[in-house]
Amino acid sequence: MSDTDQTIIIKRYASRRLYNSDTSEYVTLEEIAALIRQGKDIQIIDSKTGDDLTRQFLMQIITEQETGSESVLPLNVLMDVVRSYSDQTGSVVPDFLSKSFEMLKSQQQEMISSLQKGAPAAVNPMEIFGLESWQKAQSAIMNSTLGSWGLNPTQEEEPAADAPVPEANQKETELAEIKQQLAAMQEKLKNL
Repeated sequence: MSDTDQTIIIKRYASRRLYNSDTSEYVTLEEIAALIRQGKDIQIIDSKTGDDLTRQFLMQIITEQETGSESVLPLNVLMDVVRSYSDQTGSVVPDFLSKSFEMLKSQQQEMISSLQKGAPAAVNPMEIFGLESWQKAQSAIMNSTLGSWGLNPTQEEEPAADAPVPEANQKETELAEIKQQLAAMQEKLKNL
């Protein structure tokens, strides 16, 4: 976001109507979603209390998108997000997702730039950037996230299936499962 851009303030009134203070008109959730897709930053506040309602409304927009035909998030990812609210790795998930989406956005911008410079339109994005480099970047994000938690990110030993899992290794097992799910997501992205 450049210095000249400002966050658009949307006020929610008691009538549940949403008012765009930038354009001085009432807006719908669809119009707010369109602003976000255009690259605008928004903040939704309660006009009476001043409470920030942005997260609540963004979740509502995502929910409406996911229930329609434009579903982006695979079912197993949604389930894992729900699980992350109740397990010990829950606070790792937001940081990991944030870094992953930033990397994905950066790579998407690089791909668009490459295509604008004359790369063939039918080229698979993973061929331009290489699945291996994407996997390495995801691994670096995971290692960075785990390292900040004091966990050994390079330790990938899994206990035998019939052996009891000590509580200390349970976190590592859960993280290994997350890595496996990430690899599955990467494979799905590769096939897109």
